[in-house]
Amino acid sequence: LCAADSIIVPMQCEYFSLEGLSALTDTIKQIKENINEKLKIEGILRTMFDGRARLATEVSDDLIEHFKDKIYKTIIPRNIKLAEAPSYGKPALYYDKSCLGTKAYLALAGEFLNNQEKSNCN
Repeated sequence: LCAADSIIVPMQCEYFSLEGLSALTDTIKQIKENINEKLKIEGILRTMFDGRARLATEVSDDLIEHFKDKIYKTIIPRNIKLAEAPSYGKPALYYDKSCLGTKAYLALAGEFLNNQEKSNCN
């Protein structure tokens, strides 16, 4: 964090993750004040998301309300193929390029690059 310009925060939409995010934002504030004034949250990525769980949706809504434009539109779903890929020693893209999780990460890459292009034009 001391050497980075920005970070992407992966965020599981659960209660304890919110507490961890609060602690992380405090840490970032301290680093900005004392070591690296350029450090910022590039974006918050909702991961392992299960839309069937009401808590996940509530936490996601809270994140959007609090962090607004810092929340990536792309959501990484809870996906067994993403969980299996490391045990086969492969990235998800090589393990199963057609699974929902892989497609979500590809969408995130596109969204990230789009955001970078927009910020470079401003």
